[in-house]
Amino acid sequence: MPDPSDSRYRSTAAEAAPQPETAPEAARAPAERNGERQERWIDRLRTRLGLKSSATVRQNLEDVLEDNTPASDGFSPEERSMLRNILDLRESRVVDLAQPRADINAVQKDITLAALMQTFEDAGHTRLVVYDDALDDPVGMVHIKDLVKHLFTEAKKATKKKRSRARADAKAADEVVAPKREPKSETSRVTGDLDLGAVDLGVALASTRLIRPILFVPPSMPAIDLLARMQATRIQLALVVDEYGGTDGLIAMEDIVESIVGDIEDEHDVDDGRTIAATADGAFVADARATLDEVREALGAEFDPGEQVADEVDTLGGYLTVLAGHVPVRGELLAGPGEFEFEVIDADPRRVKRVKITRGRGLVDKPARGRRKDEEEQAAAAAAASTPVSVAMPSPPLPDSLPAPASQDRQGPAAPDSVSPDIRKAS
Repeated sequence: MPDPSDSRYRSTAAEAAPQPETAPEAARAPAERNGERQERWIDRLRTRLGLKSSATVRQNLEDVLEDNTPASDGFSPEERSMLRNILDLRESRVVDLAQPRADINAVQKDITLAALMQTFEDAGHTRLVVYDDALDDPVGMVHIKDLVKHLFTEAKKATKKKRSRARADAKAADEVVAPKREPKSETSRVTGDLDLGAVDLGVALASTRLIRPILFVPPSMPAIDLLARMQATRIQLALVVDEYGGTDGLIAMEDIVESIVGDIEDEHDVDDGRTIAATADGAFVADARATLDEVREALGAEFDPGEQVADEVDTLGGYLTVLAGHVPVRGELLAGPGEFEFEVIDADPRRVKRVKITRGRGLVDKPARGRRKDEEEQAAAAAAASTPVSVAMPSPPLPDSLPAPASQDRQGPAAPDSVSPDIRKAS
């Protein structure tokens, strides 16, 4: 038996004994095993979905959505559409989803509550932008819920004061009249719970506490970042401002959500119809805010505004402005690509509102001039009428009896028998 005190025996026993794991390695081993299991689970999921492990999950998901094979990936058409919109939201900017400046409904801060109620009714929105002197000087927004709450509170205060005065008057009357009289009569009591007529609607909006803060964002801000900011600040309305601080547009949380799930309409939304509608005579009536893609889809591939124009403008109204070189006025006719012709039905000094599109009518001669052929014919006829032309005029009519000549030698007027039948007929 070897001597335990021998150093050779201690080294051999130490080599044969199992080496315990260090504390950090023992703590890291379960984490590594969990990570390996998670990676294997992700690999199995990728294999199940037919994804490539070499690409990112985002790229693989984009490839699956572009395959248009819903049966193989298990996504319904609605899910595929929403997933595409979510992936595209990262590339969307605030300026792509915002409403243009011309469509912003705003009120001045000194507006009365009565006028504010009328503006809410006309606009059909629950929030309105409030400005000081001009739209480029905004001070906040006003919510219709705050207005209703203010009116309800003021009505309750007025009703309470009216009841207090009625009770005081009834008590004074009871002290004067005999005690046998009933202390409370029907005429002395205030009927109804609220007295809305006692609310002062002539108060200015600025003198109340109805104006709430609003967000200000640049046009290049990603839409998904604005959505996160709206969720954090609980402010669902933002003004898009340019580099000089001027108001460029307006965007709400609903606009961002609609870019993902589609249009959201409630029971108060009014269906304005399609932006482009066909008429009985084969023409089209379009809203000037219709996009060029919508116009091309309705008119066909013959409508080709060109890549240069399509890069500059997005709507039909913008295209007509570029085509004419100015803001078209009502009744103006413009020639478009191919055989298409545009007639401005409604417009104001700032923009075009509605347009009638016809095909092959030949009313417009040149896009630059924008004149109709019938106007050219009328101008030519007027020019021809103003040019002097020598026309043979008939001789004046002769009387029925002519005086006899003084003598046979003197040559006198012709006798009535010698007058031509045509002249007699004219006379």
